[in-house]
Amino acid sequence: MSAQGQKPPGAEAGPPAALDDGFGGFLVLAVVGVLAHEPWRWLGLVIGVRIDPDGALFRWVRAVSNALVAALVARLLFFPVGVLAETSMALRLGALVLGVAAFYVGGRSLAVGVLVGCGGLLAGLFAGL
Repeated sequence: MSAQGQKPPGAEAGPPAALDDGFGGFLVLAVVGVLAHEPWRWLGLVIGVRIDPDGALFRWVRAVSNALVAALVARLLFFPVGVLAETSMALRLGALVLGVAAFYVGGRSLAVGVLVGCGGLLAGLFAGL
């Protein structure tokens, strides 16, 4: 601070005006996310066309991706964080069972399984379980 109790010019440089309106920050986040993500998707499309879906490489990639999803589900189930940590283990297990059952009943549709599992979890939360 200067002798008169004022801060020197530029001492409180806040965010640029484009980010200050409440929308700009989300726009920058979306643009950066797209720029970081999309080139890899396009590269995967170019390379993936040449991969045999029944070949060993594709089966390995599918197995690794399934293992990662299973590990994430197990982590969320046994070591929850945030609001999920406030739920009971029984509620989390029940939502998992509902989601897996809906996955198989719904023709092995991941979207159906996720939606039913999340719906079961939310229903349990609102019911106070």
